[in-house]
Amino acid sequence: MAPKPKTAFVCQNCGTQSPKWVGRCPSCDGWNTLVEERVVAPPKGRGVTRAPRAPIALNDVPADAETRIPTGIGEFDRVLGGGIVRGSCVLLGGDPGIGKSSLLMQASSSLAQRGDVLYVSGEESAAQIKLRARRFGIEGGKIYVQSETDLGTIIESIRRMRPIFTVIDSIQTMSSDAIGSAAGGVSQLRECTARLLEVAKGDDVPIFLVGHVTKEGAVAGPRVLEHIVDAVLYLEGERFHAFRILRGTKNRFGSTDEVGVFEMGESGLREVTNPSEVFLEERSRGVAGSVVVPTVEGTRPLLVEVQALVTPTNFGLPRRTVNGADPQRVAVLLAVLAKRAGLSLGTHDVYVNLVGGLRVREPAADLALAVALASALRDKPADPRTVFVGELGLGGELRRVQRVAARLKEAQRLGFERAVVPQASLSDLNGTGLEVIGAPTLRDALGRTERSPHSHRKERALWLSSVSEQHSSAGSSASSSALRCSRSVASRRSAIRSSSSFFSRPRARSSAGSAHRTSPSFPRAKSRHGSRLPRRATWSAGQSEVAPG
Repeated sequence: MAPKPKTAFVCQNCGTQSPKWVGRCPSCDGWNTLVEERVVAPPKGRGVTRAPRAPIALNDVPADAETRIPTGIGEFDRVLGGGIVRGSCVLLGGDPGIGKSSLLMQASSSLAQRGDVLYVSGEESAAQIKLRARRFGIEGGKIYVQSETDLGTIIESIRRMRPIFTVIDSIQTMSSDAIGSAAGGVSQLRECTARLLEVAKGDDVPIFLVGHVTKEGAVAGPRVLEHIVDAVLYLEGERFHAFRILRGTKNRFGSTDEVGVFEMGESGLREVTNPSEVFLEERSRGVAGSVVVPTVEGTRPLLVEVQALVTPTNFGLPRRTVNGADPQRVAVLLAVLAKRAGLSLGTHDVYVNLVGGLRVREPAADLALAVALASALRDKPADPRTVFVGELGLGGELRRVQRVAARLKEAQRLGFERAVVPQASLSDLNGTGLEVIGAPTLRDALGRTERSPHSHRKERALWLSSVSEQHSSAGSSASSSALRCSRSVASRRSAIRSSSSFFSRPRARSSAGSAHRTSPSFPRAKSRHGSRLPRRATWSAGQSEVAPG
């Protein structure tokens, strides 16, 4: 007998159920998040697998149970830990239009060479999927597409085909008959994900779920959704920039310290094996406010250009626009610059940008951000051959950062010559090939921002040689004309001084060194109370001038 349905109010954030509507969720404190849904109790005895299995010794587990399937995309395999694990359930999230479906379509094309691939879409028709695959140059001989949103039909297709790779695009469009609520609700997401995980473990089929994200950047749905799956991946980047970064926040079969870098093009996502060189190839040298920072994304060092622009504000409240960095962190750096370095930006608009659409959140970029802001305020370019890395404290001190040796080796590989690091990090360096300068405080680091003396000497020598060549080619005519011009200017100045009473009026002083005071030629005016008003006179030699009024 089918269980009797009941109605409950379910929180769309955390999944908490309430028998009646309340304005505030008692679990997550969210306002107006409870929606009425028809909830059906799941059948008793349903577990993760379809049949009970007896315990087995760890040494008796077959070795092929942990075999990975390479996707053929190196950056994708790097984040997954070497490939796709059989029977795993992976959740891939990202902003709309960031390239989630494109990445999984390209992975399906590569895996189709090993066996059948099932691509299920609840958002596109089969013809639309084929059109996108043709745009990427994909001929899907073994890629089977299915435009379906019913979970029962999809599970039957998976168990009948037993593909080596399955894509569900997206999990928010799937619905189960056991749940009476609409697709995308908390109960539907939890039920559909649990059923698909059961199929993945029971039939040894890897399943990838595409998930939508909220405006805060988290996967839409209850938090329990991320606990059910085996791995959670995020594809990040700006829609109007070409670069994308794939990172993992959870991975039961690998490390979460790895990231993959891609570039979006007309034919899909392209791997970027040397991202530092790509990010710096269009860098403008000799511009104030431009600084390079060696960051670390996972285990990979990346060189990123930090740009800052400081202009006098035209409004009472200055603007603070930050793209790619943490705005709260930039506000702290502005306060430290004003208090510890004497560089106040309270009357200036501040604009900070990280080139390439990257997002850097690590504290090791504090020094580069502070140097870029100081360079933009002073309008003096920093040395283009120097990189800056270090965490900045509220007292103006520079703190040690992790993996500083790997950062500087990447900078040396790309042709940089100097590096300014915290003084405490000097003990962690050994043979980086750079001129490393340790700075204990922010004020000391700012003194190292300008170009090296050798570059100044070379530029000055080139300038002097060009000036001497210009003088020699001009000859004596230029010098004689300059002499006549200087004499003419001197004669004009003397004529102006002789005719002007302002320049010719000396100030007479007494023997004590003070100016004489003379009385005006008319009596002082009286106020309405009968008292005399004070004089308003200017001081001169032998005469007095009373200001009008």
